[in-house]
Amino acid sequence: MTELNKSKTGSDLEIEAILQQVKAGDIHVYTEIISCFQKPIYIYCYYLLNNKEDAEDATQDIFIKGLENISNFTYNTSFSSWLYKIAHHHCIDLIKKKTKGYKFWTGFKKEHTNQIHLQESRYDNFIHELLEKLNMDEKRILLLRSIEEYSFEEIASIMGLKTTTVRKKYERLRKKLMKENKVGGEIYGHSFKTGG
Repeated sequence: MTELNKSKTGSDLEIEAILQQVKAGDIHVYTEIISCFQKPIYIYCYYLLNNKEDAEDATQDIFIKGLENISNFTYNTSFSSWLYKIAHHHCIDLIKKKTKGYKFWTGFKKEHTNQIHLQESRYDNFIHELLEKLNMDEKRILLLRSIEEYSFEEIASIMGLKTTTVRKKYERLRKKLMKENKVGGEIYGHSFKTGG
């Protein structure tokens, strides 16, 4: 099987076929799942963990957990939502394991990284600055909604919250970011999805 189609129904059907093969014992086809979801899962982990190496390790662990728990997957939700739920819980566990010095260390690391990598793009810096102003729930909602383009229902399923709670948090988050950075809001405001 070649690269998965971009259309949602075609992609869903191909993923379902791959999952059936994996459940039947052909774990080699799981590499197609990895190639399809590796980049978005890595980006999600990177923005939550703020570290490339941690994000790479987390991404590998998430796919291993996905394979180990593949028999628990049911078609009540999309496979991507199920995989993001694993990623969500894995990253939260990693963050909880960090010591109280976590904020100090990330601030220190960021300062030194910025000195070494001054040529980082302005957009990347802008994204990092915005994310640093957010609490963990806000980060997760923003990443899942604006970058991964999940619906409020899917985000609620991934995070274990009510859909109305996610919707309200997203609207407050949107207003907060627009207020804090009017220039950024005007330039990048199109990134905020509205509606369901």
